[in-house]
Amino acid sequence: MIYELEDTSKVNHLFEGWEETLIYSCLQKVMGKIFVTNLDAPVSAMAYVGCFAFYAGIPDKALVSHKPEGFVIMTPQNEGWAECIEECFPDAKKITRYAIKKGTKFDKDLLNSFIDRLPEGYELKDIDENIYDMCLTDPVTRDFVSSFESKEKYLDIGRGVVVIRSGRIVAGASSYTRYNEGIEIEVDTVEEERRKGLATIVCAALIIRCLDEGLYPSWDAQNRISVRLAEKLGYEFDHEYTAYEVSGEDRTH
Repeated sequence: MIYELEDTSKVNHLFEGWEETLIYSCLQKVMGKIFVTNLDAPVSAMAYVGCFAFYAGIPDKALVSHKPEGFVIMTPQNEGWAECIEECFPDAKKITRYAIKKGTKFDKDLLNSFIDRLPEGYELKDIDENIYDMCLTDPVTRDFVSSFESKEKYLDIGRGVVVIRSGRIVAGASSYTRYNEGIEIEVDTVEEERRKGLATIVCAALIIRCLDEGLYPSWDAQNRISVRLAEKLGYEFDHEYTAYEVSGEDRTH
């Protein structure tokens, strides 16, 4: 049987040393869930939030097979878990992601210099009640807010900044997830507005907002382009890691 764990402190030791803020979100019960096969003395666990699942402890096929609905990015703690994922989901796409170092010391003057480059005709706005609704109307901007269980929760603990042009969101940076000490940044730009520096501008604005509130703006990169953007903003690359993209149609054998 697979159970949702209420007392997440029981699996803190399984995830110890794993510097991933999405896991923090689950362990701190800010958002997301922890699943286990034993409620009293769990030796294996899955932390799940947004579309990400992280597997820790003793590799367990039953836990891997208990795939959340829809598209999921599965991240194994070690090779044993990776083998479980490959066996349970042979069609899973093996990918490389890029971890960015935590504890970055940002140069606010540099960040403000990026914001000053906002082109004429474009406007920076925080994600408020109205902008939240606009985000949901476009697949490019939906993930700025979709990991939160409700509009009220996003407006309470989420943070986000968008670029508006002619009444439309053309770029944005937002909290994909939230944990006690900060956020995990999600950034995107509509295709026809790319290569104009808008992602740099909107990320700089969100980072400054976080710093002003005492929150840490964490970054994890999907690809090398994201790594380069992070480094431009002051972050440092840490290491590569393996994950698996599993579609909503995949089933275990």
